[in-house]
Amino acid sequence: MKIIEVTTPALRKEFAFLPFRLYQGNPYWVPPILKSEINNINPAVNPFFRFCDARFWIVQQNGLTVGRIGAIIHYAYIEKTQEKYGRFTRAEFIDDKAVVDALFETAENWIQSKGMTGVMGPLGFSNLDTQAMLVEGFDQLASVASVYHLPYYKGHMERLGYRKKTDWIEFRLNLTPEIPEKAIRLADVIQQRYQLSIIRMKSKRIMKKFGREIFQLLNKSFYELFSFAPLDAKMIDHVLNNYLPVINPEYVHIVINNEQKVVGFIVPVPSLSKSMQIAKGRLSPGAIFSIMRSRKKNNTVDLFLTGIDPDYQSKGVASLLITKAQEVMIKNKITTVETTGILEDNFKAIQHWKNYEHVQNKRKRCFVKDFEQQESEKNN
Repeated sequence: MKIIEVTTPALRKEFAFLPFRLYQGNPYWVPPILKSEINNINPAVNPFFRFCDARFWIVQQNGLTVGRIGAIIHYAYIEKTQEKYGRFTRAEFIDDKAVVDALFETAENWIQSKGMTGVMGPLGFSNLDTQAMLVEGFDQLASVASVYHLPYYKGHMERLGYRKKTDWIEFRLNLTPEIPEKAIRLADVIQQRYQLSIIRMKSKRIMKKFGREIFQLLNKSFYELFSFAPLDAKMIDHVLNNYLPVINPEYVHIVINNEQKVVGFIVPVPSLSKSMQIAKGRLSPGAIFSIMRSRKKNNTVDLFLTGIDPDYQSKGVASLLITKAQEVMIKNKITTVETTGILEDNFKAIQHWKNYEHVQNKRKRCFVKDFEQQESEKNN
């Protein structure tokens, strides 16, 4: 068995390709675009490396890659929280104790060498990057904005002394063919009372116009959430370039106040999961056709992002956005909404879904380990 640090284009490709072998034939895993995954771990391409130090490794047995892991020191997040925790990221592995031990020992040693007091994860370069580990919902189709893992992963984390830091939960909502009259009246009252206007994006041109302002609001509305670090202009442009090609602007709505400031947004995206399974990591002409068709003809929407200005979070803006987005969904014959991860203690966000027929169908976890506690347990 050999640990290899990922430092070359060929090794980045090998790192990115491992999940394609691990999950081959799994009907619930949704492959990412291979080129994007390679770029995300390339310091020359990913602007998040300006605020992060990161290393990546693979494990090989008899020349075959059987595991991978990354480690990140997110200096912007450490400055925000004043907590010296490194992150492990993108861990994938066969069900083999020796492989898993080698991976995590390597990542933890590097993180500790950087002066960190502990490690948590899986977490990425930002909240919009891959994060958390699936611990419930292994028989549910993943979203392109979420993650999938095999059931044995959780057991290895616990065996290694990791404990729960926090969970994200996901819901599936069933939409009725009509919006309740009460919800429509409430939306009208909220608009009039707070002098708010709704703008539906309609086109990529309008999306580009408001894109940076949406992400500036995301910085403000997400600031207090676990693992979040604000995005600067280069990071925002990087995220916009990745997201805009797959978003159908028709579903995206923003709320502006009487000063023409964006105070809320919602980004539902017609599900691309099945199209991405067809693509198998590569944007062939057939895959592009399937993705473009999914953006327009679909019965499921993935709710990528919702953000509300903290000054407006108690004024019903979220309900207003959901009602307006639902109008477009009903028009386009959407019957199911899949939320992406919501922190389990974000009760305000969770409460929004109580008015819908819903089921909690997935749970993802961030684990944590303190190095000092680990050493104390070893000595005892």
